[in-house]
Amino acid sequence: MTNTTTERDRTASSPAPEPAGTCAPEFAALRDEFAHRLANGDELGASVAVFVGDDLVVDLWGGFADANRTRPWQRDTLTNVWSISKTVSALAALVLIDRGQLDPDRPVAQYWPEFAAAGKEGVLVKHVLMHTSGVSGWAQPIAPADLYDQPAAAARLAAQPSWWPAGAMSGYHLLDYGHLVGELVRRVDGRALGDFVREELAEPLGADFWLGLPESEHHRVSDVVPPAGTLDLGAVPPDSPAFRTFTGPILSAELTWTSEWRTAGIGGAGGQGNARSVARLNSVLAGRGEAGGRRIVAPETVERVFAEHTDGIDLVLGIPLRFALGWAVSNPVSTPAIPEGRVAFWGGWGGSIVIADADRGVTFAYVMNRMSPGIIGSERSDAYTRAVYAAL
Repeated sequence: MTNTTTERDRTASSPAPEPAGTCAPEFAALRDEFAHRLANGDELGASVAVFVGDDLVVDLWGGFADANRTRPWQRDTLTNVWSISKTVSALAALVLIDRGQLDPDRPVAQYWPEFAAAGKEGVLVKHVLMHTSGVSGWAQPIAPADLYDQPAAAARLAAQPSWWPAGAMSGYHLLDYGHLVGELVRRVDGRALGDFVREELAEPLGADFWLGLPESEHHRVSDVVPPAGTLDLGAVPPDSPAFRTFTGPILSAELTWTSEWRTAGIGGAGGQGNARSVARLNSVLAGRGEAGGRRIVAPETVERVFAEHTDGIDLVLGIPLRFALGWAVSNPVSTPAIPEGRVAFWGGWGGSIVIADADRGVTFAYVMNRMSPGIIGSERSDAYTRAVYAAL
């Protein structure tokens, strides 16, 4: 007889400690939900954070930073936050828009002339930010390691044609979002995206978030635990944007365990952070441009995020989505836990999420290491989101 012990089986012998950190009394239900899921094994290690205005009213963390349940998740534990990285890349673009250096209604090629190749001269900056550029992945052949040299990877995107007419509808820019936005940042500002984020956003706001993590900080990273199963593309037409995007390139969760991935600073999926840092950065939207006592962008610039959005079935993800200028906005069909209004959000593969509610001045983030199968949200993130809004 074999003796197979799974990570979930170890929960009983290695129970998770109570969450550490602070929580305002009115958010006690969120703390209880978090504690319950740590105790029953739904969570391995995770953090949750809530800003109301500029006040950090919830800052909780708990569980374990490794699948063997030997290292506690600490206050400064980081993990790969996947596509939440896109919200920080979009915020960098928003800063340049606010400064008048980048115009969403201008062609990408005005700033990046090579991008006009293969008929893309009509692709606008806002098409990139709203996932409607038609360039949602790399043409084959492409390998994950090709993503690390970001200028070279961006040049490959510039040379290929769009996969559908720009602006017609959204098709989620799964892995190349940060390469596209990052090249725009580099052409306009001169700095790499990770350097811009660190110097203009993370350091001024005291946010422990990295697009390009120094090796000296790698010891703080909790490797993500991949979900069971693999993506089944058997029924997806090979010439569709969905198939091209998910295979351009195919990426395994285990790749994020490598030093090469962490240091590359992939702006679409490689950010290293925790709930506190993710919420702090996105609180710029909820604070109508102000966070941490600093004016990052003007209120009018934040309003541009919500001024228009897509509304339809996304060509890549196959679900109803509304993409605004850099973030998704609430949709009662696909995100019933998030109220309608000026509410921007996005999630990371496996279930992490960040919500910046400009109507209520509230920012919520949840980051974890045990991944769920979904690309946008999970049952856990929905439960935490409902607890946050119930407290409000």
